[in-house]
Amino acid sequence: MTRLVRARAAHWSTTVPVLAVVLLVFTWGRPVPGPVVVLLACFLAGSVLAAVHHAEVVAHRVGEPFGSLVLAVAVTVIEVALIVTLMADGGEKNSSLARDTVFAAVMITCNGIVGLSLLVGSLKRKVAVFNAEGTGAAFATVTTLAGLSLALPTFTTSAPGPEFSTAQLVFAAFAAVLLYGLFVMTQTWRHRDYFLPVTTRGEVIDVEEHADPPTRRTALTSLGLLGVSLVAVVGLAKGVSPTIEAGVAAAGLPASVVGVVIALLVLAPESIAAVRAARRDRVQTSLNLALGSAMASIGLTIPAVAVASVWMAGPLLLGLDAAHMVLLALTVAVGTLTIVPGRATPLTGGVHLSLLAAYLVLAVSP
Repeated sequence: MTRLVRARAAHWSTTVPVLAVVLLVFTWGRPVPGPVVVLLACFLAGSVLAAVHHAEVVAHRVGEPFGSLVLAVAVTVIEVALIVTLMADGGEKNSSLARDTVFAAVMITCNGIVGLSLLVGSLKRKVAVFNAEGTGAAFATVTTLAGLSLALPTFTTSAPGPEFSTAQLVFAAFAAVLLYGLFVMTQTWRHRDYFLPVTTRGEVIDVEEHADPPTRRTALTSLGLLGVSLVAVVGLAKGVSPTIEAGVAAAGLPASVVGVVIALLVLAPESIAAVRAARRDRVQTSLNLALGSAMASIGLTIPAVAVASVWMAGPLLLGLDAAHMVLLALTVAVGTLTIVPGRATPLTGGVHLSLLAAYLVLAVSP
């Protein structure tokens, strides 16, 4: 029975992203009528689920923390491509899209995915246990990157508005790349054990016991299909984005809501994978996914938009407004208090989810 379920999962997870890419080819750059938008949305959802499936296959083969890193980096690379593409197409009206999308990614990962993972893990075992050393290092890096890239531009005076001067933008891009590179080296080499799942007694789990790892050929196939799935996710998201923008404008909502929707769509694979890991008592894996995605989102997006800004018309607005800086400060404070003990209860997860809810409310009604 188990083999039959796996065979069916492999079949649909291969077919759906391939068909999604074919649909993407036929609809790219063309006006899309309403019924086709619905079809795109269905294949978008299927591609998200396929991406999660293939990411879990790869993660099972390479083990932690490499598996979490694969999904986080792969999704973020495509996210960056989507942001740059939309900014290039939109001109000045999308000058704050990078800021809105990156901040949305930070709030969704650090409060939404973290909160949901802690809630699921603690409801199952009463207390969710994770490694405070590795999680603390990841959260400190996310906090530093967010502060340098999103908070600092609001207070600089070299350029008008919440934006960096050229020299400041170069520094922010260089710092983002350097910090992200140091973190990856720490996570995968020097202190890999800090990012491995732990038992309720605090013992490191270095070997998965629930099933044999897939073969090298299966893992490589899933890695390729993961890339296809992510291309389909972002491509289809771009295809439905005009409908999203029109809907946002028709509803009288702020333009920043578009960035929130993009972040929600792109981070869906990590969200599902993180919850599944938490249900398997692998809360550390969930936190690796959440914080790794937040870090990659900033560490890759800021250098990319810094380079792309050379060819873009209009300003590049990165600084947050006062309300969002308050939310960022609360996220840093609550996240620190969450990580220090290395253990969390359902209340902790609820606190993080309430911060995400506050962000979503302010996004709709500033």
